[in-house]
Amino acid sequence: MKGLELSHKYYIEYGLPMIKEKFAEYEEHIAVGLVGPGSECYGFDDTISTDHDFGPSFCVWLTDEDFEKIGAELNYAYKGLPETFMGYKRIISAHGDGRVGVFRISDFYRKYTGKADASLTLEEWLFIPEHFLAEVTNGKVFRDNLGEFSKVRSLFLNYYPEDVRIKKIAARAATIAQSGQYNYSRCMRRTEIVAARLSLDEFIRNTLSMVYLLNKKYQPFYKWAFRGMETFDILAHTRKMIENLIFLPIQKEAWHKEDDVMWGHMLNMNDKVVELIESICDLIVKELLKQKLTDHTDSFLQNHTISIMSRIKNDKIRAMHVMAG
Repeated sequence: MKGLELSHKYYIEYGLPMIKEKFAEYEEHIAVGLVGPGSECYGFDDTISTDHDFGPSFCVWLTDEDFEKIGAELNYAYKGLPETFMGYKRIISAHGDGRVGVFRISDFYRKYTGKADASLTLEEWLFIPEHFLAEVTNGKVFRDNLGEFSKVRSLFLNYYPEDVRIKKIAARAATIAQSGQYNYSRCMRRTEIVAARLSLDEFIRNTLSMVYLLNKKYQPFYKWAFRGMETFDILAHTRKMIENLIFLPIQKEAWHKEDDVMWGHMLNMNDKVVELIESICDLIVKELLKQKLTDHTDSFLQNHTISIMSRIKNDKIRAMHVMAG
């Protein structure tokens, strides 16, 4: 059984009766759901996921005022609910405590974003770790009659302010070009294979981020980033291309010393990694053009960064280093 379904059933079986019996006066003020870190909040959980921080549980969110009145008592009642349900028992790892239970709404959002609500400056938006934003917008809210928790959640669900999204896209374009279209080949020419693989890793990580940004989706924790692309409409084909990059063997035989001068002036398409990198970048450029984020058509993404940055309306964000964010 998926963790979200288990959580909802557990709430209906035990949580709801507990609230109705012991906190009837505040029932309409109490928000309940399962949101935050953990594969179950994304729907990515499987049998392997059940070995830690998984099991019957849910989150309860209260306003500051209500928390002062019933927070401690509600938390005590929550911890008194059965530990085992439908054959599952929650196993908490050394760093997994605090994912579920009773929270102030303000504390929950402050933990991930630094603010009790979504009243962030553009700079604050720019530098919040993206997987934290994914964690406050994933999962499911089972009930929120008061609407205070969902009001803040909806603001984050609206995605980044456009200037922030554009700034991040410019930064990704610069790093994709630097790592994949430039440094990978230079490292291979020098037969610095480890450096080449690290350059390829940077290219893949930044390409994943770029695809999320162009889809207007927050990228989850790194191990779920590739999985999260399964439902994308924009640049969906890049997922298979990235997978092919991962499985390609080292292309050392494609680089010969006698060709060194030639490869200094043109792309070495004998290297299948180079070929895939350029194909992915071509697709990214087409999408940038489609979203009216660039005026150029060449495939080298570094040449698009000034055009992308020019779309930023806020002077302070536009003046930042191209790789900031």
